[in-house]
Amino acid sequence: MSSTGMSNSTSISFSSAQRLVFTFLLALLIMVASVLSSDTAMPTQNMSHKERTELRDEARDMFYHAYRAYMENAYPADELMPLSCKGRYRGVTPSRGDMDDILGNFSMTLVDTLDTLVLLGDFTEFEHAVKLVIRDVQFDSDIIVSVFETNIRMVGGLLSAHILSEYLQKQVDVMHWYKGELLEMARELGYRLLPAFNTSTGIPHARVNLRNGMKDPMLKKSRETCTACAGTILLEFAALSRLTGDPIFEVRAHAAMDALWKLRHRGSDLMGTVLNVHSGDWVRRDSGVGAGIDSYYEYLFKSYVLLGDDKYLARFNRHYNAVMKYVSEGPMLLDVLMHRPHAKSRNFMDSLLAFWPGLQVLSGDLKPAVQTHEMLYQVMQMHNLIPEAFTVDFQIHWGQHHLRPEFIESTYFLYRATGDHHYLQVGKRALKTLQQYAKVSCGYAAVNDVRTGKHEDRMDSFVLSETFKYLFLLFSEPQDLIINVDEFVFTTEAHLLPLSIAQLGNATFSFRQSDENNVLDFMRTCPSSNKLFPEKVRKPLRNFITGSCPRTSSGKRLSALDFQASNADHLRAVYDMGITMVSVGDRSQGKVRLFHSFYNAKSHEEGEMGLQFMQEMLELTKIQSMNQLAQLQAVAYATDEKLQDWTALMAGPSHFSPELIGEQFVEGDVILANPLRACGEKLNQVEDGADDARGKVLVAERGDCTFVSKARLAQKAGAVALIVCDNVPGSSGETQPMFAMSGDGTDDVLIPVVFMYNVEFSKLAAVMKRYEHPLRVRIMQMVEFKRWQLAKEGRQNGTTTSAQKPDREL
Repeated sequence: MSSTGMSNSTSISFSSAQRLVFTFLLALLIMVASVLSSDTAMPTQNMSHKERTELRDEARDMFYHAYRAYMENAYPADELMPLSCKGRYRGVTPSRGDMDDILGNFSMTLVDTLDTLVLLGDFTEFEHAVKLVIRDVQFDSDIIVSVFETNIRMVGGLLSAHILSEYLQKQVDVMHWYKGELLEMARELGYRLLPAFNTSTGIPHARVNLRNGMKDPMLKKSRETCTACAGTILLEFAALSRLTGDPIFEVRAHAAMDALWKLRHRGSDLMGTVLNVHSGDWVRRDSGVGAGIDSYYEYLFKSYVLLGDDKYLARFNRHYNAVMKYVSEGPMLLDVLMHRPHAKSRNFMDSLLAFWPGLQVLSGDLKPAVQTHEMLYQVMQMHNLIPEAFTVDFQIHWGQHHLRPEFIESTYFLYRATGDHHYLQVGKRALKTLQQYAKVSCGYAAVNDVRTGKHEDRMDSFVLSETFKYLFLLFSEPQDLIINVDEFVFTTEAHLLPLSIAQLGNATFSFRQSDENNVLDFMRTCPSSNKLFPEKVRKPLRNFITGSCPRTSSGKRLSALDFQASNADHLRAVYDMGITMVSVGDRSQGKVRLFHSFYNAKSHEEGEMGLQFMQEMLELTKIQSMNQLAQLQAVAYATDEKLQDWTALMAGPSHFSPELIGEQFVEGDVILANPLRACGEKLNQVEDGADDARGKVLVAERGDCTFVSKARLAQKAGAVALIVCDNVPGSSGETQPMFAMSGDGTDDVLIPVVFMYNVEFSKLAAVMKRYEHPLRVRIMQMVEFKRWQLAKEGRQNGTTTSAQKPDREL
């Protein structure tokens, strides 16, 4: 064949290839265009590189605004108080009760923040900060600290900074003076935490004295810890053992995880939230993914990732399947009782569960991660900031916002997994919201109530360690970072531990798949994120919180008013609409909660009918709630010295104390608890007995510990009743739904306990101040008080009524 012929042949072949490529590209463009023009399109506007860079720089500026405020006004204190613009020191600034157990006078914010400086590329400031920590931070203090918080913030911060210091020595040719000082500090602190692990179960105490271990008299009665507190140790302790060659830390942490696993409920595979470290008995059997248990699940999965031990993957999968079976209700995650998993234990969710979508992304379960994240995003848009807790109808339960990182963390992981620019837009909204509502002249201040925007003199170390770190990472390109974050595991405090730690090994611990694990525990699939358009999952949830105006169906639709749970046809109809029913409490009570999901609907049209049905059901519930006013409690007192005219303030009941019904009441002089929040071991014990709680109605402020803990302490002190007043200024029963305080499943409170919002209690407090002698109050049903008022009016008008009661009663 001639060269000319070969040339023509080649030319023809190349043209054919071009046509094939062109035809393929055209078909691909048509397919993409049809996807983007359909109802399942991705309408999120892609963020330009310029805007993303600007947001990255703004996130960096936010960090430095807070960091410099801390360094210039608070260091070497543990935290910055941004409103006072000074440092918070343990034993110097006013005590906040148990909240201060995170403080150890060891410059916590700086230690917690070290690795963020490296990610920002500020090697000069990192080196300076490391020198400060080595020079100033010491642990030989007679201070009781939280084992959990000290581990994740201090041990984790020191280890991450040590690892990055050695990394910079090799990669950037700086810090050649560093000789492992931070690692030695981490080892010392680890040894000071070890006495907490000396329990019969191997599960560590919640607190320990840095100098005296468990010999501190204040710790003699230490018994309880939370599941997350005991189960969020292994990453840091394993890294500490492998970097120092001292196996004791990892051995103790593995033993604690093994002990926790044995305490799961064997029927449901769920865990409770609070347990006795000596007996292993559960104190709180609530099971969910939020406060008290959150990072236990996180460390199960990440221990598998970091250490390569299959048993932790198996355990995580067992727990995960249980959570998705019993706790997950569509995008919502509602606590259940571990031993009765079909019974919901509370009607609100806390903001800590916002970490869960991020963990789902890491484990490969993207669809429910997208759903829950979208629900949380709508809550954020509804209230500007995600409140500390919100009800199942997305009203505020606890109004605080502590600038927590969990929602931004999940946003970051969802963006990394999907590449969907929607999550960049979500991050932008979160960033701008923090700028608007939290930024103050001296850093960033927590919000005391998202309804009022009032600030709290508080900036936790995690704001610098996590919140701003994840914002910066979200808007950064991989080439912007000095390190490849994919080669690291983020701890629960967002500290970086390298995957190479697994190669170091631990000579005293043998990794092997336990016989207790079934092969089914490993059979979970990870869907390809490249084939999942998150918009398809988000779109049906767009009006999940705010409601929608669905199109009316041409066919006959079942209305909420006509619905009968005993009618099989009605049950089938609501099921086709995507509505599921879950029993609440004992099945014998017949109470159910309805949940709607578009994905369970038989068709799109029936899914919209389901939305309308749920809206009607909400309206019916509101009407029914009017009938529940009979449960409303009254705190009654006389407005004159002759005890002739009485008034009453509304109060809410509790689920764990005796219910006052009919003519039942409790009466006594009202006094304030000392300490006011009634958290600790003793109440109102003074030498002259003037403030003795015996026979009194005690008033305690909400916060620091649970309602039922306050009640038990008041009962122990001899009080005849307890009034818990809200700690949120301006809250009122006139504008907010009255809720019943929940307990922990143990019915040992024998005195009545009621809850008063801030406005109502302020009225009572004003009357208490006016009286020279103690004010006497009577706690009873509000309905009964109203009945007595009517009877009194009838006597004054010379008429009789069947509700009349003897004068001596009031």
